[in-house]
Amino acid sequence: MSHLKNVTSQVSNISEIDVKTDNAAEKIEALEKLHGVDLDEYFLKYEQMYQESQENMSFYDKMVSLEIKIHFKNKTHMAYMLAIFASVAGILSGCDQSLISGAALQYPGALNANSHEQSLVSSLMGLGAVAGSIIMSPLNEAVGRRTSIIGSCIAYTIGAALCAGSIDTGMLYAGRFIVGVGIGLESVVPAYVSECAPSAFRGRMVSLYQLFIAVGEVFGYCIGAMFEDVHGGWRFIFGSSLVFSTILFIGMFFLPESPRYLVHKGKVGLAYGVWKRLRDMDDVINKIEFLDMIQQLEQQEASEAHSNKRMMWLDFFTVPRCRRSLIYANIMIFLGQFTGVNGVMYYMSTLMKNIGFSDKNAVNMSLVGGASLMFGTLPGTLYMDYCGRRFWANTMLPGQFLGLLLVGIGYLIPLDNPASKGVYLTGVILYMLFFGSYGCLTWVVPAEVYPTYLRSYGMTCSSGLLYLCSFIITYNFTRMTEAFTYTGLTLGFYGGIAFVGWIYQLLLVPETKGKSLEEIDDIFSKPTSVLIAINIKNIKRDFYNIFHGNFKEVAKGDSGI
Repeated sequence: MSHLKNVTSQVSNISEIDVKTDNAAEKIEALEKLHGVDLDEYFLKYEQMYQESQENMSFYDKMVSLEIKIHFKNKTHMAYMLAIFASVAGILSGCDQSLISGAALQYPGALNANSHEQSLVSSLMGLGAVAGSIIMSPLNEAVGRRTSIIGSCIAYTIGAALCAGSIDTGMLYAGRFIVGVGIGLESVVPAYVSECAPSAFRGRMVSLYQLFIAVGEVFGYCIGAMFEDVHGGWRFIFGSSLVFSTILFIGMFFLPESPRYLVHKGKVGLAYGVWKRLRDMDDVINKIEFLDMIQQLEQQEASEAHSNKRMMWLDFFTVPRCRRSLIYANIMIFLGQFTGVNGVMYYMSTLMKNIGFSDKNAVNMSLVGGASLMFGTLPGTLYMDYCGRRFWANTMLPGQFLGLLLVGIGYLIPLDNPASKGVYLTGVILYMLFFGSYGCLTWVVPAEVYPTYLRSYGMTCSSGLLYLCSFIITYNFTRMTEAFTYTGLTLGFYGGIAFVGWIYQLLLVPETKGKSLEEIDDIFSKPTSVLIAINIKNIKRDFYNIFHGNFKEVAKGDSGI
């Protein structure tokens, strides 16, 4: 950001254009009222800046931005290609999270691992992901979103190779931890996609990451089932993620850097070159959004003029707008993890054995939970941009509570009663279905609510918290089941958090669907009391529509902001 003022001064005074209004129509009207403003002239200068930046690019920039460029006539297709390829990282994350379920039935005997060592093997990946998330922020600032994802592929490759070749539990610890570092580094994917996606499709595109995590989890369970009868099959299970890390590594060289990151670093010419590949520049809306980006960052730089830029993260505590986004995003993360999904997922095969399935059938039945999670993610991916974040959050948590209720009841029914398996599996299916949709929010929300200059720090905090919660839940799952019993843990602890979280979301979660990242910045600049008042008004409106049978209006999820 330190170069922004120097760069933008070459294209006259952009800040005189006030386009910070609530919708595109008002923006266009505002521009039309400004005499003497020629958008074509502005963007001709941006084109010149792009050409100059290409000619004067340093060797370091050439290496970091090494790319096989692909151009689409329909620019939305380019945005979708970027979202799909980058989100393949989710398959790696999901696969490495679930394959431990199948491997856990084999490697303890091969490596003489006791129950404590097994807990560490299952949970160290989460701890490694916390470390990777911490590394992600400085790496993001130094080399960008895209190169950080490439770095995650290298960590995956090293970690998977160590796991597959382990001769003792210490080597397996190291491999799982390094795989976790890769997961932490790749958690920048939602922010990367969010910064590149059109506002109308941003929720859908960012949700692809959660969808691919769910697909990866199914792959992990399938791989476990494939090698369940193979001697030393646990090595093949752990090493399988090498396939996906190779695909992602190659695919990333076909994708550009985030244009918002480039503007953030003062590389406006390069940012414009990427922007015109992702947006139709014949559409004035896309030109205005580009100006919005630059204007917002100019304003941020002006506000930071008297602050310590090495300690920008302190804005999360001193600036109300930043503090609101930090609290909002991380409570969403907490609710997603402390309703117990990783405890259920990591120990799926073990839990299936506890209700009477054989070893082989327990691995096969784990696919039921994994497939439910994947199918539950599909509605979130397809309809979040129609229904909105707020509607989705307030619909999915009660569904999770219902699933946890049935799981808890299933454990109370004697094992010799066939109903125990039926009730338990119904609960698991419902819980995973609803969490699949809710899980999309745990990536969409952090990726869009942080201001650009703090987004890498915010994603570090959110992804670090996510994986720290995952480690806590996974590592303590056995102890918590002994202390609470299975019913007390699923229904009392996880279910209780789901219920309290639902009340919080009704009152405090704002709607951000259809907003540009710059417009979301305006939403979080409003006082919390104003956001609560808007939400209460929307709750009253929704109850009125439900009472009168207008369910379509409820599902639209208008923000009222």
